[in-house]
Order: sequence, then structure tokens, then C-alpha cells
Amino acid sequence: MDCEAITEKGITYAALILFGTHAALGRHLSQAEVIFEYRSKETPGQAQQREEFRIGFFSYYDRIWELVNLRNDMQNYQDGLFVFDVPTFNERVVRESLLNAVSHRNYQLSGSVFVRQYRDRLVFESPGGFPPGITVKNILNRQSPRNRLIASILALCGLVERSGQGMNLIYELSIKEAKSLPDFSGSDAFFVSLTLNGLILDGRIFTLMNRIGEERVESFTIGDFLIIDALLHERKITEDLRARIKRLTDIGVVERTGRGKYVLARSFYEVTGRPGVHTRLVGLDRETNKELILAHIRKCGNSGAPLRELHQVLPSHSGRQIQVLLGYLRSEGRIYLDGQTTAARWFVRDNDGNQTDT
Repeated sequence: MDCEAITEKGITYAALILFGTHAALGRHLSQAEVIFEYRSKETPGQAQQREEFRIGFFSYYDRIWELVNLRNDMQNYQDGLFVFDVPTFNERVVRESLLNAVSHRNYQLSGSVFVRQYRDRLVFESPGGFPPGITVKNILNRQSPRNRLIASILALCGLVERSGQGMNLIYELSIKEAKSLPDFSGSDAFFVSLTLNGLILDGRIFTLMNRIGEERVESFTIGDFLIIDALLHERKITEDLRARIKRLTDIGVVERTGRGKYVLARSFYEVTGRPGVHTRLVGLDRETNKELILAHIRKCGNSGAPLRELHQVLPSHSGRQIQVLLGYLRSEGRIYLDGQTTAARWFVRDNDGNQTDT
């Protein structure tokens, strides 16, 4: 199959980067170099191991992984009778990160791609900032390959499953393995720095994924995983992910607790040993909504508050949800109902529990 590595004008730079010899790269593209370092300490100085690769990418692609895997500790997480063995550095994540560094770097700039391994993390440093139009915020949703021919050849060779989806896979596997999300801090307009933290932060994610079920997890998008990760760690869900929430609520993974408020389903908190967290998160929203309803009824004074106005106070709530909140307030002796059907009105009781209407 013609991969366009060679044209009528001769060998392309893409062919040189992917297949070139050391001598050819030295003559024509000496900055196309990848350097691996292992450092056991954070302090600057000479690395414990260092190998330099100024040769075609396919000649050292496997070697980089071999070097990383030499010091790839296995971590264990036990869930009941099951023990999960998780490598500090996931092979697919490492390979995808290397592919990104080589295919998206700016070859017009001097400098080398660095792969620096520490005991608990990997750092990929690549000359050139993000490709035009790409930022940390949209990196999972937008594709703009800087070196399209290199990316195309890598895809034809079977190293890239789907064009532009490598970073999605890195995020997905990081979440599944209960590790920190990829970290791009330190990147700027001239350099991209990607840190992959290898330590398991929260083993409950393994239990959670097992509870969701392999069949459903296989159908998840990266957006689904990001929502679950955010809710599990009580972070705000970004606006670009909110369109995915409805699907997760429909299949019972996520619960809606109020307007724009969501939590994981109670069963997932129970299976991870944190049912109290679910109660706290839902309870906070419930108390806030009760106070909103009570404040409106109080403002209505002697006229009372019709049910239709209470729907205006909490427009995201169904009629049933409104009735449940009113039931709580009524059982607490804070409000009472006077009248029937559409003429019924809600009133506030005074501090002694007496009716306040006249």
C-alpha cells in the first residue's frame, strides 16, 4: 500500500523521521531525536540511565517501552476475594504518549523529545506548543495533527486505532486504573509537557467499574468516564460534559438531586463503602430546596402560596419531587395546607407551631 512516504520529488520528511538511518537524520534533520532518561531522584544531575535515539521511529518504538518496563512496579488492590494487579505504567498509555510526542512535535524547532521516567511517574516533553486550535480544555474533542503525513503512516501501520483518539485512550485508561488524570502543567507556546502519574490514588474506582458492569463500561465514551471520575471525587462537571449526563441517569449510574446537581447512584456509594457520602450530598441539596420553598411561602404571607408558584421556585423538579419536599416541611411542623384543589394554599406556622393565616 502506498503510504506516500516517497513522492515524485523524493523521500519526505515523514519517511525520514519514521524510517531514516542515523546518518541520514544527522545530515537532514538532526533535531528528530528522542532521549530516554531514568532518574531515581528529583534533584538535577546525571540520570541513572540515558539512551539517545537519532534514528527512524520504528527502530526504537519498542525499545522505549522495554526501558520503561524494566522499572515498572506492580501495584495491588483487593476488592473482597478479588485481587487486581495494576502496573504503575500502562503499556498502551506509554505507547500512545510516545506516538503523540513524535507525531505532534514541531520539527522546525531545535530540541529533542524527552521521555523521563521516575519511580512513580513519566514525563514526556516535546518541542512546540499544542497544534493550532488545540488547548488543554478541548484536547479530547478536537483533532488537529501538526504532521498529518506522519499520523497517516502510523495509522496505516496499525499503531493508531482511530485518528485523533490517542489522548482519549490515555484519559480513559488513567481513570479506569484509578490514577490521576494526565497533567499538562508546564506546557507553553513552545513546549508540551505531559506527566503521567502512575500511582493508584483511589482503588474504589475498580469496585465501581465492576459494579457498573463490563458490558456497560465497554459502551462508555471518554465523556462518561470523566463524569464518573468527577462525581466520585466531588469535582464540578464541566459544561461540555453536561450533554452526556442524561444517558448516565437513564441507565441508573447517575442520580439527579436538583437543578444542575448530580451524584452517583446510591448503590455505587454503598459498594465502595461510602453510603454516608451519598446521604450528605443529597441531603445538602434537599435542605437547600426546602429552605427555598419555605422562603417563598413566608413571603406570600397571609395570601398563602399556591402549588403552581412552588413549581416556579424549583422548575427543575417534578410535581412528585415538590410534594416530597412539602411533605418534609409539613411533618416538621413548619408549614400547613389550607383549602383543596386549585384553591389550596400553603402557609407558614409560627415559632410555636400555630397557624399564621388570618
